[in-house]
Amino acid sequence: MTQVEPRPAARHRAPHHRPLPVDAERWPDVAAAPRASWPVRALTASVLRRTLRRLPLRARFADGTVLGQGGPLMEIHDPEVFHARIGTHGLIGFGESYMAGEWDTPDLVGVLTVLAAHAADLVPIPLQRLRGVWAQRKPDAQRNTPHGSRTNISHHYDLSNDLFALFLDESLSYSSAVFRGFPADWPLLPAAQHRKIDRLLDLAGVREGTRLLEIGTGWGELALRAAARGAHVTSLTLSREQRALALERVREAGYADRVSIELCDYREARGTYDAVVSVEMIEAVGAEFWPVYFQTLDERLAPGGRVALQAITMPHERMLASRNTYTWIHKYVFPGGLIPSTQAVEQTVREYTGMEVAAREGFGAHYAETLRLWRERFTDRSDDVAALGFDETFRRLWTFYLAYSEAGFRSGYLDVQQYLLTKERAAR
Repeated sequence: MTQVEPRPAARHRAPHHRPLPVDAERWPDVAAAPRASWPVRALTASVLRRTLRRLPLRARFADGTVLGQGGPLMEIHDPEVFHARIGTHGLIGFGESYMAGEWDTPDLVGVLTVLAAHAADLVPIPLQRLRGVWAQRKPDAQRNTPHGSRTNISHHYDLSNDLFALFLDESLSYSSAVFRGFPADWPLLPAAQHRKIDRLLDLAGVREGTRLLEIGTGWGELALRAAARGAHVTSLTLSREQRALALERVREAGYADRVSIELCDYREARGTYDAVVSVEMIEAVGAEFWPVYFQTLDERLAPGGRVALQAITMPHERMLASRNTYTWIHKYVFPGGLIPSTQAVEQTVREYTGMEVAAREGFGAHYAETLRLWRERFTDRSDDVAALGFDETFRRLWTFYLAYSEAGFRSGYLDVQQYLLTKERAAR
């Protein structure tokens, strides 16, 4: 039965919530008061309250009203602004409202997991049919052209190497680990990251003398482990910050003669290789360039070679419904990003390359644990993040991003796959 608590007496009211200070120059859309007409606010409030009543959570409003079927608590401090933001900017407004401190929760992952699990039902069907009218479209500036990709990648990965080092383990791996069991503890994360990397290198058949192309360097851990096997590695990245630190790590490890790290778009790659590895890079490619991306893998791979690919995936129907929508993640975290479906990956490989999908394994629960460890570490080191010059709005943004991602995997809305793609040997 829907839980609706009566308005409490004045003496039981929560203290007045003070809005968080927001730097209007740095965060103009978060600081700005949303402009929404009374009909828009009223319609939004009606739709939201109807939705919240049937969800397994508790949404408590400033007047003491609680809606929901029970579950994690969501405190809505400023309902009028909350409704105006969502009525004006949809889910972007929902995220911005959290950044502004207009709603909060003691269990952010729990609330977001509920919302992710019911993603297909949050918007009423009549409004879903009008998605093209109310949903914002991705800006052309975020297209992943060679120029656009450099800008998009820099937005996220050139923030600060010191920032990432605060919440990643010493391997500086920024993709899903593979654990032996759950729940995982922080000291187990480096070994779990190496287990993930070694599985990919094994899939690709990397050994002594292998010519390996890596698309997406990160901070160089995979290149280092491949070099330790005796491989000769060419690694491509668009992040200047990541390349600088990866080169330093390669030199310190004594592998400068085996590892080359180039500031280079995947479309500019040359040469042929025995193996190609790409870890969670396809999410930054964009649907219009998936054929080019997979053709590049095919063209760079020698006959008889192997590609090991790690990719985040989402359900195909949800991908089709949202592929052109501009989201909070696009605006604040990964501009130009798009998570593919397994169907989209396999169809693109089949239609545009001479390769075939030889194996695929999903392990989404491992990503949820990886993200939990990163999120907890980020929270524990909040003061250190602030000392680097990142304000409270940024810290709430990143807390929301990490929790939002974790919730995607915990709900089953997202998954992560390791693929093996093979290419037949040329006929004699």
